[in-house]
Amino acid sequence: MGESPLDPELEAKILERWSKNPMLKPRIGKVVVNCCVGKSGEPLEKAMKIIEELTGQKPCIRRAKKTIRQFGIRKREPIACVVTLRGQKAIEFLKKALAAVDNKVKASSFDENGNFAFGIKEHIEMPGVKYVPELGIIGMDVCVALERPGYRVKRRRRCRAKVGRKHRLTREEGMVFAKHELGVEII
Repeated sequence: MGESPLDPELEAKILERWSKNPMLKPRIGKVVVNCCVGKSGEPLEKAMKIIEELTGQKPCIRRAKKTIRQFGIRKREPIACVVTLRGQKAIEFLKKALAAVDNKVKASSFDENGNFAFGIKEHIEMPGVKYVPELGIIGMDVCVALERPGYRVKRRRRCRAKVGRKHRLTREEGMVFAKHELGVEII
């Protein structure tokens, strides 16, 4: 196969920095699971039921921003459902979701802040999931947001501040974290 897009010397340097300073080691901030059905009614209800079974959390409905006549979508019509997972639930779901894509993620799936996303074509590819004919088969997008300890200053209500450039995650650090902590092969 092809070479890894990650430089081994850079990878070793990043791992060494993390071992010296634990505040630099990233962690999973959240995992967002999105399923866009494209129409309201029964298909959306089925998708919501499937996502609730997979994640153990009730999904939120997302509505269309504008009318698209070609697709038969009206403005403010419910067309998708989303679940945000944090903590242990996020890690457990992510391991199952990565197994559905054979623990392989493209290097182009990583953004400049170390976050990455991938899609699952059929939810029945996940381990331990059985096909239910009444519900059918859906696909979904899985987005993983990585952060370092200390990112709370960006979100807190009182004394909110920016995260400094040196403390932000880079694309390469996101790749190293995914490779070593989650067992992901980057292609």
